Amino acid sequence: MKRYRCTVCGFVYDPVDGDPDGGILPGTSFDNVPDDWTCPVCGVNKSEFTEDDW
Repeated sequence: MKRYRCTVCGFVYDPVDGDPDGGILPGTSFDNVPDDWTCPVCGVNKSEFTEDDW
């Protein structure tokens, strides 16, 4: 699964980890993260994330 980086603060959403504090279980692909989810660091919308080239 691909990782996605917040273009505002640099937070990386890794599907292996998910975002348990935000209600996103580990193993959840970014495509399956709800559209109303926000960055846990800076609070921007999911649309501000881009695919991470790691």
